[in-house]
Amino acid sequence: MANVQNLTKLLEDATKNRYAVGSFSARYTKLIRPIIKAAINTNSPAIVQLSEKEVIRHKVGVKEFADEFYRVVEELDPKVPLALHLDHTKTLDVIREAMDAGFTSVMIDASEMDYADNVAVTKEVVAMAHPRNITVEAELGKIGTTDFVETDHDEELYTDPQEAKSFCEETKVDCLAVSVGTAHGVYTVRQPKVDYARLEEINGLTDTPLVLHGGSGVPSEMVTKAAQMPSGGVSKVNIATDLELAMLAVVGKEGHLTEAELNSYSDEMIEKSQEAVQLLVEDKIKNYLGSENKAW
Repeated sequence: MANVQNLTKLLEDATKNRYAVGSFSARYTKLIRPIIKAAINTNSPAIVQLSEKEVIRHKVGVKEFADEFYRVVEELDPKVPLALHLDHTKTLDVIREAMDAGFTSVMIDASEMDYADNVAVTKEVVAMAHPRNITVEAELGKIGTTDFVETDHDEELYTDPQEAKSFCEETKVDCLAVSVGTAHGVYTVRQPKVDYARLEEINGLTDTPLVLHGGSGVPSEMVTKAAQMPSGGVSKVNIATDLELAMLAVVGKEGHLTEAELNSYSDEMIEKSQEAVQLLVEDKIKNYLGSENKAW
């Protein structure tokens, strides 16, 4: 479908022109539309994503999610580049399912394994994906969490630059999530930080685009600086929790909903929650990622 692509061109342009593409976790099929509308309104590339744990937690199907993505794309006919990405996933069967459903990019998260096993599993996914023109993201180091939606652990282990170089060379992965101080979820006690020196060192050792996970709640100046570093910085930033919080504030709930629970609300309530998510995504694109008017 026109303008739906894998991450290669999106991240190549972002790296070259020193901005970041937002990878927005819809978590519910009803939130796909506002993300795409925000990208159209800001003339920005965008990535719509869903993770394995979100599939379980929110009871949304991988194929159901992909089908709604492509339905919205067909309806809105966006002229901006978009990608459909499978975020943190450990199960190869789920990765295969996503590939078959039309996801243009997948993330294998074997970061809890030792280095050699992480390399082996990532290579296996790359071998599955590349013949189908699907890009692969992997993770090296451990990115902590505060809400356990994307990952199972709150342990944090910074990415070693030399290991990152070797990992990218051995796996031929298309982009690499690095641990440099941010965490998944909402920051409560700990404060977000970005180890810019570590980012610079990793970028100096590999041409593989880097990904910053845990973008929700990180001050905009930190992300902007990370994206605009002369060495290339980060080219993709994942934003998940902020979108769900915007939706939950409208419907007056805390925690999370299932796909069916959100769909049970009135059309008016769903529309209001979509408007809130769209405004948030537009703000992130303009004031956080620097990707406004970067669609070619």
